[in-house]
Amino acid sequence: MTPYHLTPDALSPAECDTLIALCQAGPLHDAGLVRATTAPHIRRAELSWLDEIPAAAWVMDRMIVLVAAANREAFGFDLTEFAESPQVARYGAEREGHFDWHSDIGAGALAGKRKLTIVVQLSDPATYGGGTLELRPDSSVREAPRDRGTAVVFPSFILHRVTPVTTGTRWSLTLWSHGPAFR
Repeated sequence: MTPYHLTPDALSPAECDTLIALCQAGPLHDAGLVRATTAPHIRRAELSWLDEIPAAAWVMDRMIVLVAAANREAFGFDLTEFAESPQVARYGAEREGHFDWHSDIGAGALAGKRKLTIVVQLSDPATYGGGTLELRPDSSVREAPRDRGTAVVFPSFILHRVTPVTTGTRWSLTLWSHGPAFR
């Protein structure tokens, strides 16, 4: 059993290029952790928040449909909203960009309501080394597919990481759907 739901071709290569270009044109912010803390030994990346880019509004419309279908087909969670801005992350080899093992559900007001995590691979996998999205739902580690434009949807409580990027740059889109606390 896979711990995730896949949507191949969630974004076309041209849409991936457009999204990357929009994020490159604006400011990229150093990626932190919750409550504006930074820990480069845990996470080293730059972020662009799509709510700050009006020309990227189409992305959220697309993701709402995608998440509804994935939830219906694979999870059946009680989802009520998207309470946080989608983010595009840049993991560059020059900084050994990575994000160590973590789950996306947490103690914060919004993080505590995260139900599903959605990650869309924006980069062509031939343009970078490392940077693998790995999931650890149990004692086994599973590698998510690296196909460009593919969306990986998984419960936010699953441990996951992005391994260090060794060459090139990995770009990905991440967002969360929210709902009442798990019972």
